[in-house]
Amino acid sequence: MTSRWRHEPIGGPRRLEVGNGGLIVLKDGPLFLVQPADGRGPVHEAGLYYRDTRFLNGVGWWIEHEPLVVLSTAAYDANRAQVDLTNPDMVIGGQHVAAHSLHFRMTFIVADALYVRIRQLNFAQVPLDVHLILRLASDYHDIFEVRGVVERTARGHHEAPDARDNQLTFTYHGLDDHTRQTQVTFDRAPDHWVPGDNGAVDAVFFETLPPRVKRYRYFTVRPMLLGQAAAPSGAEDRQPPSLESFARHFTLVALKQARAARDWSDQCTVIESDSRLYNNMIQQATHDMRALMTDYPEGRIIDAGIPWYVAPFGRDAAIAGIETLMLNPAIAADSIRFLARLQGQAVNDWRDEEPGKIPHEYRQGELAQAGEIPHTPYYGSIDSTLWWIIALYETWRFTGDMAFLRSLEEPLAKAVEWMRSYGDRDHDLFLEYQRRAPLGLVNQGWKDSFDSVMDEAGRLAKPPIALVEVQGYAYYAWRAAAELFRRLGRTDDALRCHNAARALKAAFLKTFVKNHGPEIIYALDGAKQPIRAVTSNEGHLLFTGILPAPTVRAIIRRLLHPDMLSGYGVRTLSQTMPYYNPMSYHNGSVWPHDNAIIAWGLKRQGAVHELMTISHQLWEASQYFPSGRLPELYCGFTRRAGAGPVEYPVACNPQAWAAAVPFFLLQLWLGISVRGHEVHIQEPSLPPWINELYLDRLRIAGGELTLEFARGRGVTFANVIRREGPIEVIIEPVKRNGHVPAR
Repeated sequence: MTSRWRHEPIGGPRRLEVGNGGLIVLKDGPLFLVQPADGRGPVHEAGLYYRDTRFLNGVGWWIEHEPLVVLSTAAYDANRAQVDLTNPDMVIGGQHVAAHSLHFRMTFIVADALYVRIRQLNFAQVPLDVHLILRLASDYHDIFEVRGVVERTARGHHEAPDARDNQLTFTYHGLDDHTRQTQVTFDRAPDHWVPGDNGAVDAVFFETLPPRVKRYRYFTVRPMLLGQAAAPSGAEDRQPPSLESFARHFTLVALKQARAARDWSDQCTVIESDSRLYNNMIQQATHDMRALMTDYPEGRIIDAGIPWYVAPFGRDAAIAGIETLMLNPAIAADSIRFLARLQGQAVNDWRDEEPGKIPHEYRQGELAQAGEIPHTPYYGSIDSTLWWIIALYETWRFTGDMAFLRSLEEPLAKAVEWMRSYGDRDHDLFLEYQRRAPLGLVNQGWKDSFDSVMDEAGRLAKPPIALVEVQGYAYYAWRAAAELFRRLGRTDDALRCHNAARALKAAFLKTFVKNHGPEIIYALDGAKQPIRAVTSNEGHLLFTGILPAPTVRAIIRRLLHPDMLSGYGVRTLSQTMPYYNPMSYHNGSVWPHDNAIIAWGLKRQGAVHELMTISHQLWEASQYFPSGRLPELYCGFTRRAGAGPVEYPVACNPQAWAAAVPFFLLQLWLGISVRGHEVHIQEPSLPPWINELYLDRLRIAGGELTLEFARGRGVTFANVIRREGPIEVIIEPVKRNGHVPAR
């Protein structure tokens, strides 16, 4: 096989349609923009955000107080977008102007600030004098207010907007004793500043547009915190009020961002196939990973998702790191190191903190800084610590980096001690959770909504709660820690972890699995009574090794039954349950990352046919989303002929562990795993929409590989093109088609 599709490296210019009249979502570092393409809204979550605060409530635009019509919207990479607009049939200055006579192209770049360029072009045969109106406002709401999670009874002080010359400044003095400021700088002073409702200000520009002559307007929006710019501000950022300097700086920023995208792509595995649609999905996901990587004082980590979760989340970062090892192991390594720096130090009920515990969520907005919420960070997750250990193990095994492992030896020991001393509250070998923080989460598994743990009658479970999948994670984490300690020369610790895993498995099979057979319970409540429900959670056990073969086979059959398999992936809850709701957050929806973890187990169990069934459904769902980007979740309605999945209205998009799914599925299809310096390619199987696949710069097992795969005669063949470093590649061909018995 030769690579015939490398026309353009990932990170090169391309146009990705995001839907007419849709939302523009851009991010770079800690700054992100959610902007209605039509400039009107109303869109509740619209705005420019920095460090969990909305510094600008989006941008509104009108011509002569008339809204413009969106022609198209497109995103480039993850931090640049373009909107093309035109006028409706209207009257300008007493003169009738036919629809589609004017063209406006708005370009947004998110970098150290928000940069906006407006190109205006008149296709009428006579000059037109128009008023361009830009509406700006800043409420400085915390992201928890925007989400509707918190209703504040008191807030800080807003200064009156300061509009002078070419600059508009909003200022807010928060209850956390921090001052936040938004500076909007135009390339020239508006002809009028017009105050509006709720602190909004209109900047009105009188524009003379000759026929077929381009006219440009530029403005920059810069969030400021404690008198400092949202990002380091150098001499190049101090812009004199002239059109030429704005144009030059806008171009420099665009070039700098394009270089950053190329640099990121150079650090990542090249993944190309003979499928244009699949290549687009991979490219979009690659750029999403870069956009979600954020630098904090504690280091770099992948944020969970836009717009609600632009923050470090322990569980999300660990899982996304595992999913993206094929793309770039630095995503996992950086996130693991970051989370270790925030590892719990003491028992603190306000934050659900305990020594050795990995945080759930870390926030830096006014509510957190003022002590109105406990997210500084908040530790209310039963499985973040388990996923951190699993991610550490999988990353070390994939990279072979002993220096990385040694640097995290003490955080590993503390995490293991948390499992033993705090995770198992009543010393029955099971890990359970119960909220202590007054404003913390009631449920602390990955399904952390208040109603995600109910019995067959729809009654809420009473804590402390021991979830079925958490016991599987714990078993895998104990075994992983045993291997890591063994490699670190801590044989006594390794033996203790090994014994803990063995004891947990015996207790689990006795309590959660009836007679080691097909029946399995969902959870134990506070009275140690079983909660029975048919959920996707039990599918997470398949990768852990805690289950006997009959139970494995029963779970696989159950997951692929029509009440669980929607046609676009496995539902979180069976249609047979009384509280099933396909539009709920966790009780009947479809989560791509949930399906990916199930797929991991299917590969581990040799269920290739079932793995490909779920992969195919996720692939077909992805084709209904722009650029093939899978969102955080979508509704679990049964697939209808000719129709795509029903969108969940407030899903994050991108969401790290959903956008990363294509990389993880690819690793599972190809059967790539590592044992020391051996790279195993076990029974590779390309899906039907890919015939040939090319991997270059795959950084693995302390070296680098170039691989090619081709599908023919029902079998996928692998070929090693290039190998650098101390790597031995062992290819294990497909032995059979269809179902493969569980090992």
